[in-house]
Amino acid sequence: MSDNMIKRLQAYLEKDPYDTFTRFALALEYVKGNEPVKAKTLFEQIVSDDPEYVGTYYHLGKLYEQINATDRARETYHKGIQAAQTAGDPKSLAELKEALQVLEWSQE
Repeated sequence: MSDNMIKRLQAYLEKDPYDTFTRFALALEYVKGNEPVKAKTLFEQIVSDDPEYVGTYYHLGKLYEQINATDRARETYHKGIQAAQTAGDPKSLAELKEALQVLEWSQE
């Protein structure tokens, strides 16, 4: 994790606290830096504030899997699949379906 990158992203958020892209980028930096609580908080805020931002669902679902919140992961993947279908985003749709399938297989 780059402290400089985090500081820059936080500075951008001070100017525009609801910028989805910046919050998403900061959450990814927190994931890289092994700060799952901070990442989860940001991802959850994005899903709440901007549910059409499809990329968030995959990363939030993976984070839920890492903290053994498999029901939340499953729910997140389902919501992401719906969002990707609505957005007409076949790449994200495929990734989310695969993540859900892998999760389901691991639970058998």
